[in-house]
Amino acid sequence: MLISRGSKVWIALLCVTLFSLIPAYAMAYTTGRVVDFITGKPVKGALVTSNNDVVLADENGIFTANTASGKVRVRAPGYGRTDRIVLPLNGVPQEIKLIPFNPKALYLSFFGIGDRSLRDSAIKLLQETELNTLAIDVKGDRGMIPYKSAIPLAAEVGAQRTITVREIAPLMKSLKAKGIYTIARIVVFKDNPLAGVRPDLAVKTPAGEIWRDRENLAWVDPFKKEVWDYNINIAVEAAQYGFDEIQFDYLRFPDASGLQFSMSNTEENRVRAISGFLMEARRRLTPYNVFVSADIFGYVCWNLNDTKIGQRLEDLAVHLDYICPMLYPSGFQYGIPGYRNPVANPYEIVYLSLKRAQERTNLPSHRFRPWLQAFRDYAFDRRYFNDREIMGEVKAAEGFGSQGWMLWNPRNAYSSAGLKKEKPFG
Repeated sequence: MLISRGSKVWIALLCVTLFSLIPAYAMAYTTGRVVDFITGKPVKGALVTSNNDVVLADENGIFTANTASGKVRVRAPGYGRTDRIVLPLNGVPQEIKLIPFNPKALYLSFFGIGDRSLRDSAIKLLQETELNTLAIDVKGDRGMIPYKSAIPLAAEVGAQRTITVREIAPLMKSLKAKGIYTIARIVVFKDNPLAGVRPDLAVKTPAGEIWRDRENLAWVDPFKKEVWDYNINIAVEAAQYGFDEIQFDYLRFPDASGLQFSMSNTEENRVRAISGFLMEARRRLTPYNVFVSADIFGYVCWNLNDTKIGQRLEDLAVHLDYICPMLYPSGFQYGIPGYRNPVANPYEIVYLSLKRAQERTNLPSHRFRPWLQAFRDYAFDRRYFNDREIMGEVKAAEGFGSQGWMLWNPRNAYSSAGLKKEKPFG
């Protein structure tokens, strides 16, 4: 069939028009190479985010990313995260250097971050010792968010009844200016305000009443998608404010028997709920290039089941950048094999628990970052955790090769006990 000259011109114009309608991001690709800033060696498995898509760097650190915006965001466990402006260069890999980083943290509670004296004291310790990180309550143990949130449900349930941080954006800017790595701690399924206002989302007693724990606080049902969405929205908001890492705590079912949930309380259902939440959270947080971590019971490192709370180590690991076991010797009421007095053996509790977790998951040591005890023992001999105890815990974590460590004191009362004064690189 013959095509007239006029038709050919029309077809050509149509092709040009259609080509112009193809999104720019569909045509802009950059090949890059992620390397260690110090050694120059490739960073295998680095996550490269662009246009809400994620690719992994290969064993040579090479990636090819869609770069319509000209920007890629890169992170890898064991390093700080970075944003880079890159342009397509005809397939020539552009080098992106990641700086090794070991978070060494203090915890500040919902009230601690808003109390000027406690906050300044913590920051002073960060400036004078090896510490470099603050783990901050973004949604605390009582379900409260310390700053004004744009999430409607937060105000509806009373999570904004008390505001301890008047302006979060300037505070985050100030912390960043001081070079402080920031972790947003979000207490997930222990949520008294949400359960009180929305009893349809609450964990129930066998009689159908709202169940309350030893602190008289209600919890919400980990099977409920609305509960997932609320907490993930809080995480996204924290990421938008510039937190480097989102850390989920109380990411578990209550450790009590006979409770009622919206689904059958079996091990497989529990594990599926906790893993499903993490999978969805990670997906929603992808555009923000934040690290994702979760706090787990110390005994989860040892127990092969889900410890009856939905935390089965192998299932958690695939969804997290960092696994954060709470290795407080006071919390090991039964001890561990060979060590029946945990507070007298803080080094062994930390080191052997981390080794056991690594053996089960086959993960490199830098995928773990433990919580360490910096408070007085409550379960054994009531000893204070001072230089000897804290140094033992830190030595164990570092000897294992964990990606830093975090000190927990619920009163936010910290000292330089057990801490080095120098500031090592990373």
